[in-house]
Amino acid sequence: MNGGIFEDFKNAWSKPNNAVVQLILINIIVFVSVRVLKVFFDISGATDTFYFFFRKLQLPSDVGMLFSQPWTIVTYFFTHFEFFHVLFNMLFLFWFGRIIQEFLNSKRVISLYVLGGLFGGFLYILIYNLIPFYSDRVAESMMLGASAGVFAIVVGAAVFMPNYTFFLIFLGPVRIKYIAIFYVFMSFIGSTGGNAGGEIAHLGGAFIGWAYITQLNKGSDIGGWIISFISFVKSMFKPQPKIKVTHRGEGRRRPSRKSATKSTASSGSSETPQAEIDAILDKISQSGYESLTKDEKQKLFNASKK
Repeated sequence: MNGGIFEDFKNAWSKPNNAVVQLILINIIVFVSVRVLKVFFDISGATDTFYFFFRKLQLPSDVGMLFSQPWTIVTYFFTHFEFFHVLFNMLFLFWFGRIIQEFLNSKRVISLYVLGGLFGGFLYILIYNLIPFYSDRVAESMMLGASAGVFAIVVGAAVFMPNYTFFLIFLGPVRIKYIAIFYVFMSFIGSTGGNAGGEIAHLGGAFIGWAYITQLNKGSDIGGWIISFISFVKSMFKPQPKIKVTHRGEGRRRPSRKSATKSTASSGSSETPQAEIDAILDKISQSGYESLTKDEKQKLFNASKK
């Protein structure tokens, strides 16, 4: 063995194009944590307390309750309680997510998953509160599971590469467009059954999968804001390099971009002009440290040592 499970876990986050494994790991970690906590709460005789807190991770269809726990619009699609629920969701995420990751890149796997989860949850809440058929379920209905995000990836992959073929046991080679159509149809006919909320969320995720790839083919990435937001959050937890700012003359003013450039040029050195450092700092303030190229990061690092 070379490093064991901890090394594998570390590598999962260090690789730049590994979103499928990362999403699977997050879901599994949450699932294991929930089940372990359940055991400890049961042993201590506080099972009711466990379910009270567990409901704080699930998405309610009641709008008033949603306002009291708005984070659930995100936490619900990383949360599972039943083993086979998380197992089949993660298998589908792995099978179809690899297609998106390989041909469209890792970031779009994340965009599809998050967009599917958000829109699936929104559609569930909207329909439960607007259509009278579901009105008697609103007070008690709670939703959890990655299915809406996974459906977005399944349908997205099927729209992008409809003739990509999986070899299924007992069936042989099957094009993924037929797999997607089958599961969307099953969710539609189940949308008035016992798991109506979940099936409605599946349909919302499926719609987003179709819309995302359709718009992407037209040159518009409707999930770009998700990656920008994640990059911004990451930048807040990374130490920024310290830049030494020089001052000249009375008032200790920062040299202008023009004078800094002339000064560097006249000295004949290979130092990065102050104007270029200013531009890099402006880029960080607008898009975060992660938006810098490797060359820009190196220039910033060199400047910080002076």
